[in-house]
Amino acid sequence: MPAPIQQPSQLFTAMAATLRNSAGLNLQVGSHDDFTAPGAQAWALIDFDRNAPGARAADGRIAHVMSVSLQVIPAVSASAFAACDLIAVLKNLITDNRWGLPGDQCDLPMNIDGLPSVLIRADQPYKAWTLTFTQTLYLGPTLLDDPLGTPKFARTWEVSDIDDPDQYTALEA
Repeated sequence: MPAPIQQPSQLFTAMAATLRNSAGLNLQVGSHDDFTAPGAQAWALIDFDRNAPGARAADGRIAHVMSVSLQVIPAVSASAFAACDLIAVLKNLITDNRWGLPGDQCDLPMNIDGLPSVLIRADQPYKAWTLTFTQTLYLGPTLLDDPLGTPKFARTWEVSDIDDPDQYTALEA
């Protein structure tokens, strides 16, 4: 079982590792800060555009709806449509991919969309394509467990202070 996710940056790390290790892609993967100029390999630049709220998970974890963009800059020797073709391959890879993260903390990607774009570095424009999608992460502790790991409950009409954990009762099996 994969290790629990603690921070949104773990999505970046998991995506980068998956893209680097995908057979046949021949990609350099990083953030916009890692890119200097096109080279012999295509680049895939991962960026988080937004961390929006979402509905809590069934276990009570807080939802982080991550808007992700994956900008692809083709290799220098590539054809004009190389980035578009690579986006199609990446779209197939992204669909149904949780990047090796736990399924109860990482939903499948949604709203996958690819479109032409331009990357400008040091006044130099590079033709690129951008693949965008949202992926929901569920972070933090579950609401089903207290620090001892025993699920507890309290009825507001039976306790004097709903915020006092000593007034909660263990759930019966």
